[in-house]
Amino acid sequence: MMAKHYDKQFKLDAVQYYLDHKDLGLQGCASNLGISQQTLSRWKKELKDTGDIECRGSGNYSSDEEKEIARLKRELRDTQDALDVLKKAIGILGK
Repeated sequence: MMAKHYDKQFKLDAVQYYLDHKDLGLQGCASNLGISQQTLSRWKKELKDTGDIECRGSGNYSSDEEKEIARLKRELRDTQDALDVLKKAIGILGK
């Protein structure tokens, strides 16, 4: 099962929902939001500790340059994988 990715606004709204409904408890609020208690707890702690919630994950880059670097790294990795396959094929066919 793939991890779900939530945008920053959802995370902030989730923490605010908990703060507005503390009578439900962490588990009750998390259940109502469709997230785990641990996830809500982590977001709450991060907001308390840093004053913000970091929202980088799959496909979320802080700048176009970082996005381009990630694309180039993927392309380089794929090219190196293809080269390794070709080297093995040449080794097999050369025998």
